[in-house]
Amino acid sequence: MAQGFVDLAEELQQIKQKNLYRSRRVISTPQGVEITIDNKQLINFSSNDYLGLANHPDVIQSFKQATDNYGVGSGSAHLICGHSKSHHALEEELAEFTGRDRALLFSTGYMANLGVISALLGRGDQVFQDRLNHASLLDGGLLSGARFKRYLHNDIDDLNNKIKVIDGRTLIVTDGVFSMDGDVAPLTELSALAVKKNAWLMVDDAHGLGVLGKTGAGILQQQGITQSDVAILMGTLGKGFGTFGAFVAGSDVLIETLIQKARSYVFTTAMPAAVAEATRTSLKLLIKENWRRDRLRFLVQRFQLGASQLGLSIMPSDTAIQPLLMGDSQRATAISEALLNKGFLVSAIRPPTVPKGEARLRITFSANHQEQHVDQLLDVLEKVAI
Repeated sequence: MAQGFVDLAEELQQIKQKNLYRSRRVISTPQGVEITIDNKQLINFSSNDYLGLANHPDVIQSFKQATDNYGVGSGSAHLICGHSKSHHALEEELAEFTGRDRALLFSTGYMANLGVISALLGRGDQVFQDRLNHASLLDGGLLSGARFKRYLHNDIDDLNNKIKVIDGRTLIVTDGVFSMDGDVAPLTELSALAVKKNAWLMVDDAHGLGVLGKTGAGILQQQGITQSDVAILMGTLGKGFGTFGAFVAGSDVLIETLIQKARSYVFTTAMPAAVAEATRTSLKLLIKENWRRDRLRFLVQRFQLGASQLGLSIMPSDTAIQPLLMGDSQRATAISEALLNKGFLVSAIRPPTVPKGEARLRITFSANHQEQHVDQLLDVLEKVAI
């Protein structure tokens, strides 16, 4: 074995010794609150399918019908011959849904974040990011070549002190709902600061869209934030929407700039048109069926009440993401395995995904969970986590 691979093998062993090794699980059923892994049926509290749309029969039927018209693959990038009527219609509907001039589809949320930040910024510019932002946002900031700084989590004063006036552009970037903590960004205050500092504000609302707001339009709708307040909105389609892909929404100038300059848009194959068509159906469902958001809130509140009564260390969050702080990575892994043995899939989240000493169980809820699922989870947590 070449020396380089010997070094890699040693690094892998060190990761295992620190209880930070990651392994894949092979699922043999559709996404849902009950899934099968290694022939074992589990109650799933790890999925981001918050509204239970990933296996909705109407969404599936739309996908199947669209394959008759478009086949399976898109065949090319959007700018060559991969941009179908279904893609275009979905972009228009997402723009209307989010109250923005236009929307632009990306193949993944990771690619959207890399593409946006690197297209808008370069050397001589500056970007400020919440220290708990998603890795794709942080990577986009580093890739851009702009001066990159992180501010304390949701700390407006710290951000204000860090921003210095320069000749170039300034971009403030935050998650809307923080994926590992479940709390939300103070967008009204961030927007006011962006205006004061002549900066753009970008919000990644991957975990808020579909779930928050009167019609599911996310954290911006919930907080009464408009396009004039937040210039750049990124959203994903693989969570609340239950399908796949991502989009960026904003002004006509923003979208045209991304079409010309976002490398992760220009140089990649478009999502299959059938996925776009399935997402159009999902969008209609999540707007119309308010009961899904109501149900989700009810289940979260039921869990929070039970967790409080048991004295569990649930981190402050009113969203579908309910983190149970463990602190130690070994403990988080052990309790996750204990839950698995009891029939519950709950992911252990460890560094570097979260800061050192803040390992946790990331418990997520779906509108399709039943009250008995919540109660059963609490019963098991009382036995293995206290």
